[in-house]
Amino acid sequence: MIRAVLIAFAVALSLAEAPCARAQAPVPGDSLGADWREQQNEARDTVRQGRHIPLERVIESLRRRMPGRLLDTGLETGPGGRAVYRVRWAAANGRRIDILIDAVTGATLQEQGR
Repeated sequence: MIRAVLIAFAVALSLAEAPCARAQAPVPGDSLGADWREQQNEARDTVRQGRHIPLERVIESLRRRMPGRLLDTGLETGPGGRAVYRVRWAAANGRRIDILIDAVTGATLQEQGR
């Protein structure tokens, strides 16, 4: 009986401390990076200036031709130094597809994971 009470107490104590420990721990693998606001503002400016197509248009095009849902996006420097949108897409079959889209023309440059 005493053993069962001690086990129950230990479990309750560990559950009570778990949220505090999780709240204080850093988030591993934070994909945004330290300068994400600057990158976001730069991307917005290039669209406003007409140098890049809006990411929304890229996503709409993907939805029309490929069943699934958006996981993640980013503006990167791609092959040949060109600006590309990297789109991570969850296909309807559950596979993750990484797609590089030319940010100027909207052309698909590369697909991996299909």
